Parts: sequence; C-alpha cells; structure tokens
Amino acid sequence: MVRMPESRPYHHGDLRAALLAGAERTLRERGKAALSLRELARATGVSHAAPGRHFRDKQALLDALALTGYERLARSLEAADDPALPLEPRLAALARAYLGFAIDNAELLELMYTRKHEPGASDRMTAAVDRTVGSLERLIADAQKRGEIVEGDPAQITLVAAAALHGTATLTANGTLTPEVALAGVDGLVHHMLHGLKPR
Repeated sequence: MVRMPESRPYHHGDLRAALLAGAERTLRERGKAALSLRELARATGVSHAAPGRHFRDKQALLDALALTGYERLARSLEAADDPALPLEPRLAALARAYLGFAIDNAELLELMYTRKHEPGASDRMTAAVDRTVGSLERLIADAQKRGEIVEGDPAQITLVAAAALHGTATLTANGTLTPEVALAGVDGLVHHMLHGLKPR
C-alpha cells in the first residue's frame, strides 16, 4: 500500500515535488475537481503565485501528476519483469504488479489514462505510455514470433489483456472484490487469457 506523506508547511527544498505530493493527496481524498494551484499553495505554505514557477495552469499540474504515475508504474513493472521466466509466469508477475499499482492508485490511474488520450499529449507522456503499455505490447509481439501466442494485431491482443486487468481493478475499487481476492486470482486470470475457456 502506498503511503502518502503527511501534509506540513513547506520550508525549503523541492517545491515542485511538494506540490505534486499535495496534488496526489488531494486527488486521492477529494478527486480531480478539488485540485487547485491556489489551494495547493495555501496547503504547502507558499505564496499563491509560487506554483506558477513550476506549473503554468491546472492542466500542466495534471499532466505532471499523470507523468509521475506512469514513472511509478514503469518502475513497478520493470522490477517485476523477469525475461528468463516462461511466458505464463512472466505475464502473471507483470499482471500482479499492474493490479497492485491499480489497487493502490485508483484515482491516479484514472487520471493517467485520461491525460494519455488528450489531443495535445506531450512527447513525454507518449514516451511514458510506451514504457508501460508499450512494453507489454512488445512482450506479446515477441511471444507471437516464438509461436506462444496466437497471430493477430499485438495492439488488439494487448487491449484484451489490459481490459481484463483493468476490469479486475475496477471491481476491486468499487468493492466487488477485495484486494486480496483480486491479487490471488491473477494466476488464473492470466491462464485463461493465454489458454481460453474452451474445454481441451
């Protein structure tokens, strides 16, 4: 479980990081609509103009917050990935890392996906998405070349896998599944994705 830092007045150091931490705390507790640069400045203990040195407006703040989320997700996926594993346990480890992130960061993940699809998404956002979703698509494409996954558009196959994982995350966020049940079901979920439901 990710623990957010305690809110306290800002005195010195990295103002940008302090503002982002405060923004993420607000996002978790009160949602995106409650985010305000002026309110963040007040909560951080700086002048209302100070955040403008780092974020020109609320959209810039949201973009930066989404980027930090993608960077955190990428680190989680990279730490979980072991290319030496056979495909099924490798995918299960990645799925478990993704689902763990999604459970701990539901509001942030929603923001990440929203910013990803903005018409003016920055090059940094595109690169961040490629480092996460793109890495899974490349893994699937490589497995197709080895004959471990059916032929077809790797992007569409990745979408099926992502939909299953994100659906599980959504069922967890709305209380249908507990985090423990969701994480315990990852191996079965990946097995069914790879082998289908038809009796053999």
